[in-house]
Amino acid sequence: MSVDPGVSSLLATLGVQIDPALLELSLTHRSYAYEHGGIPNNERLEFLGDSILGQAVTVMLYREYTQLDEGDLAKRRASLVSSVALAGIARGIGLGAYVRLGRGEILTNGRDKSSILADTVEALIGAVYLDSGGETATALVLRLIEPLLRDPGHFGVSMDPKTSLQEAAARLGTGVPVYSIAESGPDHSKIFIATVTVGEVSAVGEGTSKKHAEMAAALDAWTRLSAP
Repeated sequence: MSVDPGVSSLLATLGVQIDPALLELSLTHRSYAYEHGGIPNNERLEFLGDSILGQAVTVMLYREYTQLDEGDLAKRRASLVSSVALAGIARGIGLGAYVRLGRGEILTNGRDKSSILADTVEALIGAVYLDSGGETATALVLRLIEPLLRDPGHFGVSMDPKTSLQEAAARLGTGVPVYSIAESGPDHSKIFIATVTVGEVSAVGEGTSKKHAEMAAALDAWTRLSAP
């Protein structure tokens, strides 16, 4: 299987080479797989990539931020591996254009959904690990998060996004942020989905707890409010 010329530009941006079949799998969302007879999707690669991402970021933070205690290191790690952070990375490299989505997701702007973009980044990391090994996958992770590390405001907002959003809303006069929570999945594996509305901006975040879902939604909303 040859690599599509368009996807070749994505690989050039990432600075990696991936077996074409593995690359295609990493870009295949479950909605596309369902509409095409239940072919394999990228969720297993996402599971693998999540682990590689977490390890690479943890080791980097431990080595580079020797003055920080465990609590601060954990907060920084959470801000770098959050779905909002990964979705921002994905948007920066134009990843949405390459994700294979079902018709329903395409019609509902799935190419810009934070959850889909974040999951696809993790799947790509997993694919690179399988194709080229841990060293190459770790190097990819560090390249992807480098813009976040260079951003002086990233950690402050990411570690307390609800307060940052409230301050931004007060400064802009958009009113107090309003949160709502929904949940899905079985009791032993619930996913919480938070929606926050600030003026005309509405953002959604997911997490394994209400707190984490609200933080993800708040960070996304703050990013939208702060956009030039």
